[in-house]
Amino acid sequence: MPQLYKTIGLIGKPNHEGASATIETLHDYLLENNYQVIIEHPVAKSLELKNMQTGTLTDIGEQADLAIVVGGDGYMLGAARVLACFDIGVIGVNRGHLGFLTDLSPADIVPPLEQILSGKSRSEQRFIIEAEVYRHGKLKSSNSAVNEAVLHAGKVASMIEFEVYIDGSFMFSQRSDGLIVSTPTGSTAYSMSAGGPILTPNLNALSLVPMFPHTLTSRPIVVDGDSEIKLILANDNQESLQVSCDGHVILAVMPGDEVIIKKSKARICLIHPLDHNYFNVLRNKLSWGNKLY
Repeated sequence: MPQLYKTIGLIGKPNHEGASATIETLHDYLLENNYQVIIEHPVAKSLELKNMQTGTLTDIGEQADLAIVVGGDGYMLGAARVLACFDIGVIGVNRGHLGFLTDLSPADIVPPLEQILSGKSRSEQRFIIEAEVYRHGKLKSSNSAVNEAVLHAGKVASMIEFEVYIDGSFMFSQRSDGLIVSTPTGSTAYSMSAGGPILTPNLNALSLVPMFPHTLTSRPIVVDGDSEIKLILANDNQESLQVSCDGHVILAVMPGDEVIIKKSKARICLIHPLDHNYFNVLRNKLSWGNKLY
């Protein structure tokens, strides 16, 4: 039977004892089964393996057929933002806490991995978003986000003013600490903590969640995933402003700037075991169904 995947990239959290041990296990297993393996540079430095082939995330995206990311959801997000530009499937191994995006357990990784490598798996496409900052009509900065793009002040508990347009139509003006624009993937992250709705991953939708609005009538709203969301910052904002992409990439915003948030052309292809079920994930990670007393 021909191999479904020939070259596999291994990506992991650097200087993390658990992640390093899992990657060493995966490396040996894959080589023993005649797969070509590329290990991401940063984590390779902490491994004690001979004859390693190493590369950047971009190298893995260009050369590998499958990427295995070992770490928490945060590390998975960082890798996914880069790998979304390539035609490559991604598997997550949980070495973090909740692990909404990382299916496999490091304690029992080989049996489900064998099933996936033999083609007994399911794939899932997740869209990501782009945030662009315009000043006087010119693009100043941009980046992508898997979970969410967040408009907020540069310091905690500072009110800002802005207007929101959907596909060119004015929706509302707001005074608040900011606004979270979340994908379905990100609906169980920062958005959920702010009171936003959980969106199942197959939905073509975006949620807009106000952060501590100055009026009690402001509520989260879900819009079509193909909508273009435009945020216009009031000129009388005094503070330096920011747009955070997945909590890691920061775009500077000035009073009067326009922020455009829309779906990216790039997509993430997540590979799951056959028994993967999103509602099982929610029940397990959010402790739904536990006895109340």
